[in-house]
Amino acid sequence: MRKGIKILLWLVAFFLIFNGIKTAYYQILDEYFPIRYEEEIKKYAEKEGLSPLLVTAVINAESGFDEAAHSGVAKGLMQITDSTAKWICEKTGETYKEDMVYDPETCIRLGCWYLGYLVDRYQNTDTAIAAYNAGHGNVDTWLLDKRYSTDGKTLWNIPFPETEKYVPRVRWIMWVYEKAY
Repeated sequence: MRKGIKILLWLVAFFLIFNGIKTAYYQILDEYFPIRYEEEIKKYAEKEGLSPLLVTAVINAESGFDEAAHSGVAKGLMQITDSTAKWICEKTGETYKEDMVYDPETCIRLGCWYLGYLVDRYQNTDTAIAAYNAGHGNVDTWLLDKRYSTDGKTLWNIPFPETEKYVPRVRWIMWVYEKAY
């Protein structure tokens, strides 16, 4: 009887430890790798031929899912500048309104359109991610410079430190989402 109680106590201890680890795992995921606005992300990512996980990773890297985020000139979930939002609206025939990117669905729609445009333009996801962060004008210049691109399509070196860190960060976040969810 004593051996049975010891086994039972070990099983209870194991169960409690396992549940504690499992709970901590989900708390960490929810804190650092949340998924919000799933329907909107899926809807607009698919419309633009993008992976919803890529869009989710960009949102995580840009704003951490804070729809009120702003960093100088960029705003909203996907950190779109007013000039980029105006440009997207011109391209899509939409009426631009100041601060429209603070609306989560609008920001996701515009951000997905822009990211889809960049993926189509560069035919390389990493180059598109770099352009999302640094601007496609900068990336176009880098692709013509042998210091940054040897083939005119892929960036081997990125001269902006922020963008150099941003591309692998988005890829890593996307990998975590792929594995966790």
